[in-house]
Amino acid sequence: MLLSSPPSVSSLASAVRDAARQAGAMALPYFRSGGQTAARLWYKGHSSPVTEADIALDTFLKGHLAGLLPEAGWLSEETADDPARLERTYVWIVDPIDGTRAFASGHPDWAISIGLVHDGKPVLGVLYAPIHDRLYEARLGEGAWCNGERLQVSEAEALDHPRVTGPKPLVDRLEHRFGALERLPKVPSLALRLARVADGSIDVGLVSANAQDWDIAAADLILQEAGARLTGLDGAIPVYNRPHPTHDEMIAVSSRLHPRAIGAMRA
Repeated sequence: MLLSSPPSVSSLASAVRDAARQAGAMALPYFRSGGQTAARLWYKGHSSPVTEADIALDTFLKGHLAGLLPEAGWLSEETADDPARLERTYVWIVDPIDGTRAFASGHPDWAISIGLVHDGKPVLGVLYAPIHDRLYEARLGEGAWCNGERLQVSEAEALDHPRVTGPKPLVDRLEHRFGALERLPKVPSLALRLARVADGSIDVGLVSANAQDWDIAAADLILQEAGARLTGLDGAIPVYNRPHPTHDEMIAVSSRLHPRAIGAMRA
């Protein structure tokens, strides 16, 4: 049954925030800083790792979020895709552990990503990085926040040495056409990489082709509400909950710097 009237996104926000923190607490016993996870580890598809922690968090979040909004569809990295989601006005888009390789190897940059989309556009996004204890959140039209502090990216149109991270071939391309820049280590969690553009610790975040909805949906809204943009290199904004939820190469950058940066990537 589809929703006859939209829910109050604000009324869901607190419960989603709590769910993200609970999921983080569930994952921590499996994490070993600087070492291999205590969780069972296996591989799926093209050597993509998955752990028992991913599955446990996915099961918890699916049950919890379905209870908050039973009418919503579901799309998650760790759940078999159900085409019924395409008929739903609202869809939860979740990555229980974004950055599983980092999590499994003891790197701190992994996060729980929860997005709610309405007609293909994100309206609620929560991203929690347990090791850093940083919780990013945004609601459409209501701003973006990290641990209760408002996020607002710089409005500078020109930067002498923008701080850039992402796949090396894309960073090389940007440097060749943009000019001098500061290369930052690649952030293994794509969602966290984008969120750090929103919090101002990264100026440009680059994304290789084939990112999935669950990698970017929550962070996309956090970026938007902080005054940044996530687009394809053609300038198009992402659309979510499509039959094939994959995306081409993308760039995350402040709205003011976006024309110059995307121009350099396309030149």
